[in-house]
Amino acid sequence: MTGEIWALPRGGDRAAPPQAGGGVADLDQAEEFLELFHAENPAAGPLSERVRWVRAESELTGTYRHTSAELEFGARVAWRNSARCIGRLYWRSMRVRDLRAVRAPAEVAEHCVEHLRLATNGGKVRPLITIFAPDAPDAPAPRIWNEQLIRYAGHRRPDGTVLGDPRYTEFTQAVRDLGWKPEAEPGAFDVLPLVVSGRDEGTVVHPLPRDTVREVELTHPDHPWFAELGLRWHAVPAISSMRLSIGGVDYPAAPFNGWYMGTEIGARNFADHDRFDVLPAVAERLGLDTSRETSLWRDRALVEVNVAVLHSFAEAGVAITDHHTESARFLTHVEREEKAGRSCPADWSWIVPPMSGGITPVFHRYYDTEALRPEFVADESATRTALSGVPPVFPESTDGPIPWSYLHTPLPRQHQVNGTQAI
Repeated sequence: MTGEIWALPRGGDRAAPPQAGGGVADLDQAEEFLELFHAENPAAGPLSERVRWVRAESELTGTYRHTSAELEFGARVAWRNSARCIGRLYWRSMRVRDLRAVRAPAEVAEHCVEHLRLATNGGKVRPLITIFAPDAPDAPAPRIWNEQLIRYAGHRRPDGTVLGDPRYTEFTQAVRDLGWKPEAEPGAFDVLPLVVSGRDEGTVVHPLPRDTVREVELTHPDHPWFAELGLRWHAVPAISSMRLSIGGVDYPAAPFNGWYMGTEIGARNFADHDRFDVLPAVAERLGLDTSRETSLWRDRALVEVNVAVLHSFAEAGVAITDHHTESARFLTHVEREEKAGRSCPADWSWIVPPMSGGITPVFHRYYDTEALRPEFVADESATRTALSGVPPVFPESTDGPIPWSYLHTPLPRQHQVNGTQAI
């Protein structure tokens, strides 16, 4: 089966409204950002001159271009402002890849592969963001369909059960409809391909090379049978469906990552009933009484799964953190922000870990909730694409909408579905 580009010319999904703004920069937000940038970077030069330049550029083009320093600062501060992230202590350490000249879907996919290689860093996972072309009035940015660069397929069986991750059953079917197939018989941990669209360039389905995805097979320090469950997880949590908004300019394709906190894998991905749901199987192996909730079998099984995650990543030499350590680090971050005269927005329901929350220090306090910019934004349309595989929404073209249509042409060999990767 050869790969295909499914071209979705100018307009994408017409059933949903186009993104507000259509790539036109918000000058109020631009001034707000520039004031912040110059306040925290006194050596950047006169603020008034930069504001005049940005206003003039926007009057001519409808938008403006960030300097490299502004882009790096904006991306890092967007992480600093991320209310749902507990791991912000090291926001200054994020490396920024400036790829604003790249907008062709095939090139975006190739650079996402390189992002994973750089972020994995031999197991010493480094915080990294890759920023592709922004939305502009005459040139919408590329869109990455995937919720994260690495996610596992969910294969629906004839009896209605799911092999793999149930969260991505619809997305898996959508990429199958685009021509993707697993390399072998479907399994529980088939890595989904990257899917990238441009308004005029079409959609590329790009399988991830095997050497790009570092995975950790799970074992347990005290229970040898745990390895028989066949569980594993990938090393890099690279979010790719959120829009980076800096100073009124939007970057819809800007995948970024930190490293995992163990409970993200052990208490959510593996434990949630609508995900891999491994607690019943683990409880059975532990010989726990699952006939009644008062036995706390779920809690006891949950602890062992999380022990296995932390143990396995450590044994494999892959960076990870535990929820107690990260909770203490987060409060250090809050203290530093307060000393710097800044508020630190935090969503309590996300900051408190999904396991043993009451015995972590982040549980016992309130947080500022005001949203700050720059920021990462979860758009409704992007979330729908990431979960259901519905083609992304693009702003209307300046010369009017074009009806939905499909064209298809063979992919170059390096982008073939199920073909040899030559990257």
